[in-house]
Amino acid sequence: QVQLVESGGGLVQPGGSLRLSCAANGIIFSLANMAWYRQAPGKQRELVATITRAGVTNYADSVLGRFTISRDNPKNTVYLQMNSLKPEDTAVYYCAAGLGREYWGQGTQVTVSS
Repeated sequence: QVQLVESGGGLVQPGGSLRLSCAANGIIFSLANMAWYRQAPGKQRELVATITRAGVTNYADSVLGRFTISRDNPKNTVYLQMNSLKPEDTAVYYCAAGLGREYWGQGTQVTVSS
């Protein structure tokens, strides 16, 4: 049974930082392409960042230069370091794993507000 469990969300002031984690179980993590998505209220889910099994990264234009995706294969974990947060970054953030099919976590809420 595949499980992706996100953590690290919360309330932060504009300009602040958060680090999200996603721990994976039930898959060969090192073979999976990983991604972070987010969905704001009333909006469609959007792709934030991806990291391939080879470690190649890609980012949405809206987060480029502020967010960093990374992975720790021995820990079966992918991270999203978010700096210089803005109110428009407020959303539920989801972790996804691509390995033959896509697997999804339950999401973690990030709220950027003063």
